[in-house]
Amino acid sequence: MKTLKYLLIPLILLAAITAVLINNRTQIQAKSVPRISDVNYVSVEKVSKRNLSEEFSLVGTVAANNDVNIVSETQGKVTGVFVKVGDYKPAGSILFQINDELKKAALMSAEAAYEKAKKDYERFLELHSQKSASDSQLDAAKLAKANAEAQYIIANKQYNDTKITTPISGYVTARYADLGVMVQNNSVVANVVDISKVKVKVNVAEEDVFKLKTGDEVKVTTDVYPGITFKGRIETISAKGDDAHTYPVEVSIINEKNHELKAGMFARVSFNNNIKSDVLTIPREALLGSVKDAEVYVVDGDNAKLVKLILGQETGTRVQVLQGLKEGDNVIVSGQNNLTVGSKIEIVQ
Repeated sequence: MKTLKYLLIPLILLAAITAVLINNRTQIQAKSVPRISDVNYVSVEKVSKRNLSEEFSLVGTVAANNDVNIVSETQGKVTGVFVKVGDYKPAGSILFQINDELKKAALMSAEAAYEKAKKDYERFLELHSQKSASDSQLDAAKLAKANAEAQYIIANKQYNDTKITTPISGYVTARYADLGVMVQNNSVVANVVDISKVKVKVNVAEEDVFKLKTGDEVKVTTDVYPGITFKGRIETISAKGDDAHTYPVEVSIINEKNHELKAGMFARVSFNNNIKSDVLTIPREALLGSVKDAEVYVVDGDNAKLVKLILGQETGTRVQVLQGLKEGDNVIVSGQNNLTVGSKIEIVQ
């Protein structure tokens, strides 16, 4: 019995120590596991009525008011060059001179023949009035005068064509002919653009194009001049759409020397043609899901309530609420992604 007693005592002590260690371990593990709070902290915004502008913007490309390729209307050797890239040239300025010796000689001959034909016609007209010339002689003199005048006009045109001029005022953006080279008839020798007024070309979707009309004022911005807004006006709206169901629209802008726009730049056109007054709106960030299948959480006492919405226009960071909310409702705008229906909530600022 004593031997058994001596054997049981260590076993009892070992069991007690083991029980204490297991209990301590359970308590330590319980403390190490973070407690999940049953309260969710959220931010809210009260639904209110605001003025909502029907504004949308599109990126387009700036184009020159006029962009003209200067074409030679004669052939010959270039004997004079009076332009370089970047020059500003008023309309009618001579850009190139083509060898004109033969054209000048032909003009002088045609002019002399025309003067002689005019005098002959005047003489036969006088003789005819005196019954000294027949009708056929007068008609022949009249025809000769007309032919000579036509030849003179042609020769004068060919001579003037040796001076290649610009039909518009603008900047020379390219020059394709140099001194001494031979140019052919109908060959492009230079390009001139008029940017005193520029156009921004954008493609407007079919659901928006009917909101616009020619003459509407718009705002134009560009990354080249941050903070600067240009006043534009809708110049044209195409009556025909493209394969993507968009319609070309041109916006004209008077170019400012202090903030000059150049052809080829990107620009953003903001169209704002209507303002809706006193409409319910909420922040776009409050929505769960897409705009077409929108839901939001609203405050219902200490709980979150899920509400389905029917939305209207979307402008910037706000959307119009057509159905589902009323003025004064508190919409959860932050923390809603962790909520479920009936979640306990606490509002924080």
